[in-house]
Amino acid sequence: MTPPLPGSQPPLGKIPADIGCAADYEVLAQRFMAAPSYDYVAGGSGRDLTVAANLAAFARWDIYPRLLRDVGAGHTGVAVAGQQFAHPIFLAPVAFQNLAHSAGELQSARAAHAVDSCMISSTLSSCTLEDVARGAGPQRWFQLYFQLRREDTQDLLQRAVQAGYTAIVVTLDAPIQVPSKRALRAGFRMPADCVAANLRGYAPAATPSLAPEQSRIFQGIMRSAPSWDDLRWLLAQTTLPVLVKGVLHPDDAIALRAIGVAGLVVSNHGGRTLDGAPASLDVLPAIRAACGPAFPLLFDGGIRSGADVFKALALGADAVLVGRLQIYALSVAGALGVAHMLKLLREELEVCMALAGCATVGEIDSGTLLRRQDVPC
Repeated sequence: MTPPLPGSQPPLGKIPADIGCAADYEVLAQRFMAAPSYDYVAGGSGRDLTVAANLAAFARWDIYPRLLRDVGAGHTGVAVAGQQFAHPIFLAPVAFQNLAHSAGELQSARAAHAVDSCMISSTLSSCTLEDVARGAGPQRWFQLYFQLRREDTQDLLQRAVQAGYTAIVVTLDAPIQVPSKRALRAGFRMPADCVAANLRGYAPAATPSLAPEQSRIFQGIMRSAPSWDDLRWLLAQTTLPVLVKGVLHPDDAIALRAIGVAGLVVSNHGGRTLDGAPASLDVLPAIRAACGPAFPLLFDGGIRSGADVFKALALGADAVLVGRLQIYALSVAGALGVAHMLKLLREELEVCMALAGCATVGEIDSGTLLRRQDVPC
């Protein structure tokens, strides 16, 4: 690829000629995003230890090539939470996508529809969930953050149902988000036009009054964090499948399955919450073992290639979510870029499947991988 030039070029109306693989969008995006915004998207929290861990985890696994396997009837179709999908590559819920493109999530929605991907629309979208739904096609899920008032949470839920979303993904792992030092050094400040369109008219976040001896964290920020009672209440409000995003510990996975959630997303929030949390890929096998073979399990954290998708599926995921690559492709060429990125990921996955002798996603298991001995744990 041509080395990226600093700056913020407008999105292209065509696929760049020098994109050879899905990961190239990460490099090329530096030409199209303002440097502080790029650093904010690329960074996580603190020293970005977990961001780096997510990427490094994939290098610890190799894929076995297999010989003389008949894959002539091969396909990438999957079933997740009782729904059928053409492939297991979903668009993760990413907030404030107008950081990358003026039309934000509307472009990502169009892309998802064009290539049969499921878009998970964020509560913190820069466009309303209704507008996103109109472009996203039939396969669309809604990511939910609990609001301060239950009536606001319930309203979001009802709006999602009315807009035709077919599952709810409630995020529980981000009551506190620590800024990335990388973003702070770049001077990033959230632009004034980056607002959560879905939350207009709801109760704003309030600063709790604290006694001198009370903690700003424990008695302050965490006062409004979701509880088990909140989750039980949410499950009683809808007949849609409710999945929980942000699971890293097997004990949490077991408890969440017992309470009645429809599935889990193994995720460390892209490294944007607890810096030093384990890589999502490293904990995926233990969570699959805890939940059993049939429980819906999605993966989020560091996907950059079809080989990464393959490895996540082999270690226990039913589908994967793509976050940062979505934003990079969006900045480069809008809906066309996101659709092209997804197409490349799917084709890269198909190459891995074909050479590993897997005609279907169901044939991808831990036996297709070899743990590398020369990569430190």
